[in-house]
Amino acid sequence: MSDPTPLLLSRRDLIKRAQKIRLFAMDVDGVLTDGSILILNSGEEVKVWHVRDRIGFFILKKFKDRFSLAWITGRKSRQVEVRAKELGVASLHQNCEDKGAALEETVRKFRVTLDQTLFLGDDLVDLPALKRAGLAICPSDAHPDIQRVCHWVTPSAGGRGAFREVVDFVLQAQGLHQTVLNHFERPAG
Repeated sequence: MSDPTPLLLSRRDLIKRAQKIRLFAMDVDGVLTDGSILILNSGEEVKVWHVRDRIGFFILKKFKDRFSLAWITGRKSRQVEVRAKELGVASLHQNCEDKGAALEETVRKFRVTLDQTLFLGDDLVDLPALKRAGLAICPSDAHPDIQRVCHWVTPSAGGRGAFREVVDFVLQAQGLHQTVLNHFERPAG
């Protein structure tokens, strides 16, 4: 396999695409987690989630009338189902074999277009969704073939704040970053 030649866009072109985003769709394992899965003797799966990514979901809840959230994952996990509800993920596809079709179904559900959709994925199973999304993004440790088709490779690895970087970038592109800062800077009470 040759070295990947990323489809990376200029910052200006990335901002133009990010300004259109209304749907954040993503894989889970390897994107929101580092891909490690601990299986307890009980059979329960345990995944580790980075606090910065969780804060990214908290921030997006402030804009729930503007953005929708979807997780499209190839595995099925009770933990993912619980986390999705907790974090305000409105659409969850588990055990998904065709992520491209799942993304198209999600786009119809939320009445947005593919160019208003970003997909964050890290491995080959994510390829169909990444190729359809208006903004295709992967973490820095994504498979080389995935990096080749993405518009942006985040500085952070999967499960290490990559999602938060995406949230911050989209909010800045849409002129919403100051609203977030104002929320956190206001005095408690």
